[in-house]
Amino acid sequence: MKSIGLIKPYLIENRLFIFLGLLSLIAVDILQLIIPRIIKWAVDDLTALRIDGSRLLIYAFYIAAIALFIGIFRYFWRLFLLGVSRRVEEGLRNELFQHIQTLSPSYFDHTKTGDLMAHATNDIMHIRLAIGMGIVAITDAILLGAAAIGFMAYINVKLTLFVLIPMPLIAFGTRFFSKKIHRRYGQVQASFSELTEAVRERFSGIRIIKAFTREHESNIYLDKKSREYVEKNLRLVRIIGAFFPLMMLFSNLSMALVLFLGGRLTIFGTITPGDFVAFIAYIGIITWPMMALGWVVNLIQRGKASLDRINQILETRPQIYDGKDAVTLPELTGHIEFRNVSFDYESPAEDTNEHIQQASHVLSDISLHLTQGRTLGIVGPPGGGKSTILSLIPRLYDVCSGQILIDSTDIRKVPLAQLRSWISFVPQEPFLFAGTIRENILFENEAVDEQQLIRAVSAASIHETIRDFPKGFDTIVGERGVILSGGQKQRIALARAFLHDKPILLLDDPISQVDMETGANIVRAIREMSRTKTTIIVSHRLSALSFADNIIVLDNGKIIASGTHARLMEQNAYYTGTYQLQEIEEAYYAE
Repeated sequence: MKSIGLIKPYLIENRLFIFLGLLSLIAVDILQLIIPRIIKWAVDDLTALRIDGSRLLIYAFYIAAIALFIGIFRYFWRLFLLGVSRRVEEGLRNELFQHIQTLSPSYFDHTKTGDLMAHATNDIMHIRLAIGMGIVAITDAILLGAAAIGFMAYINVKLTLFVLIPMPLIAFGTRFFSKKIHRRYGQVQASFSELTEAVRERFSGIRIIKAFTREHESNIYLDKKSREYVEKNLRLVRIIGAFFPLMMLFSNLSMALVLFLGGRLTIFGTITPGDFVAFIAYIGIITWPMMALGWVVNLIQRGKASLDRINQILETRPQIYDGKDAVTLPELTGHIEFRNVSFDYESPAEDTNEHIQQASHVLSDISLHLTQGRTLGIVGPPGGGKSTILSLIPRLYDVCSGQILIDSTDIRKVPLAQLRSWISFVPQEPFLFAGTIRENILFENEAVDEQQLIRAVSAASIHETIRDFPKGFDTIVGERGVILSGGQKQRIALARAFLHDKPILLLDDPISQVDMETGANIVRAIREMSRTKTTIIVSHRLSALSFADNIIVLDNGKIIASGTHARLMEQNAYYTGTYQLQEIEEAYYAE
């Protein structure tokens, strides 16, 4: 029942539409119940031979008029009730998307994209159906069913009681099947998530699959996931396949009883032929409520399984959030300090110190200090923790122990929105959206003029390349920038960071995918910008860091050396050897 609270606010917000929809639905049900009465009058008049053509025309007109009003009211209940279900669907999807955006990156480290896609599409669709048609089915099952029974009892109470004999069986069957349906719907929807993720992953990696000619193996894997999905659906179908025919069996048993017992009552004159025909018509009407009872169980169990899955996500709290003691800083000077910072991706920040000490740290006891207008370079072998340092500053992850301070304030006491608004960040793997080059650089910042845009792309050494494209800035880059080379994507990501001018600039290997000449141009631009910013650059190409005010060498999460480029060339063997090897490589390619 806790999950129902998710949709309650949306139902309250749309209560007027629900009320109008229910009124229209009730009107349809009442009008449907009148038609058998008109048929009764017509049949009785015909059997008594006391009717002429004009009277029959009047009866036909009554039925036609009722059918017209049924059509009108049916339009309005569909407009209002199904409209409400669509609004709930929209609200839930927006709420889910907004909540997912608040979750910490660590959540996405362990959650498949296919799962989230299934939640945002399949699960919310089932919730919509449960709300829209669920309300209709419940209303018809209760109101139309009860009213039809009342009209039948008005004709003959004894005959009505015989018709109601299957009702307890329906209630027992519904209770028996509902739990099994709910459990198996949960399994089907979990399997759908796995299938969605498998398809998404293979479409994203289609170029790798083709390059290694693994199409056959990919088909086999997807076929396996498809079969698992089908098997779980078949297990569900076995339950539903028994459930619905059972409802129809009980309904047809009622019809058989009416034909036998009602026919006898008609022969003996207890009820009129018109009553007998009307009674059969009411049996036809009550068939839908009996089926609706089974259908609504099906809908609600499916919707509840989906609602539980959505609720599970919405109840997930981000590990990184604004604390109660968060204080907005009036202005930023850009001083950054690490005090004995340790971090491990597998150990959440709230773990005990004892556990932290036992963990294999990505970073261990990192201390450094950087002021505005100064540049810090970070080098070291792969896996040493260089990128992790950059991720900790905007609190994509939180430290396990120690502190990171900006202007002498622990960043955990700074509101996340303010902290991140100070930072331009270029990750190691630049991400481009499937829009135009302009859209990727502006990143929805419409306040930027053309001159600012050109300055940013010029600083990133991508302006000439963009001008060579037939559509220039309006060139569609495709999914993840598929039409661009790695170096072009990297430079567009750099232009995005340069354009969104922030006091703190974090660059993770910014020239790793460009040639030496282009890299030198970018480094000059970075050096010029860094005069007024607090800049941290991670790079495997040491020539990009030679201008830095301080350079640290990381190995296995620890600082093993620090100093200027000249000092490290004199005192650190790793730095000196790497730099000399890169010089030889650059000289070779320059020839």
